[in-house]
Amino acid sequence: MSDIITEYRNENTKNIDILPTIEIVRKMNEEDKLVALAVEEESENIASAIDVIAKQFLKGGRLYYFGAGTSGRLGILDASECPPTFSVSQDMVQGFICGGDKAIRHSVEGAEDNADFGYEDAKVLTDKDVAVVISASGNPKYLLGVLKRAEEINCKTIGVTCNPKGRIAEEAGLVICPEVGPEVIAGSSRLKAGTAQKMILNMLSTGAMIKIGKTYENFMIDLQPVNEKLKDRAIRIVAQIADVTHSEALAALLKSGWEIKTAIVSLIMKLDVEKARVELRKHGGVLRKLLNAGQPV
Repeated sequence: MSDIITEYRNENTKNIDILPTIEIVRKMNEEDKLVALAVEEESENIASAIDVIAKQFLKGGRLYYFGAGTSGRLGILDASECPPTFSVSQDMVQGFICGGDKAIRHSVEGAEDNADFGYEDAKVLTDKDVAVVISASGNPKYLLGVLKRAEEINCKTIGVTCNPKGRIAEEAGLVICPEVGPEVIAGSSRLKAGTAQKMILNMLSTGAMIKIGKTYENFMIDLQPVNEKLKDRAIRIVAQIADVTHSEALAALLKSGWEIKTAIVSLIMKLDVEKARVELRKHGGVLRKLLNAGQPV
């Protein structure tokens, strides 16, 4: 038997190919229920990773995801959703997939076995950044190349894997390792392992953005209202936080160029748009700090 946990055979699903369709669904669902519990076991490590990322963000650093196959695609997905969700720059959170952009849609065979590819991709890193290497098995040489380069420049590293015996679990500075068990289909780590990785990346990026003030309470106050759905959401957010009508919220958003925080400050503190922006800048753009501070002197 392989020593890689993600390659083990799942005894609960060994006859899945002859089951009725509804039983296939139930078997998969039963296995998926184990994922959240496995991620829960890693809560402290996830929290530590969030704090590392937030600290580096406040130093002007960036978050980079590196992965091969499913893991690489999940990293790119998470990175691509940060700018519209939190109004951060395109380069603040970035995803790299082994084999380059072609590998987003098509398998690039053998690329993950080349440490030099990872080393080259990791040349974007600085000592202010955080490199998150993602792999179900934890063994791609590509990721070992990334970690080698990161170590040379003293860049913070976080490993996300489902195999405690994987190489990245040994090499990364901080390790998050939910042990989800054998897959429904042996070795198909896009299933439970992929789901665990998606959950963890959600927590890492969202948690770090919360820590640096990109939300107010649980409102998405830094979203970019680029379509009708998001404009409607922006109106509702401003109306609820500033305790005004939807028409008043819309008017404030139009005056502020759809800047949600500026609109909120202008309404609550009865300031014009420019003065509202000044007050936000004084508090680092963190709405909670500004509103807790009270009226400007």
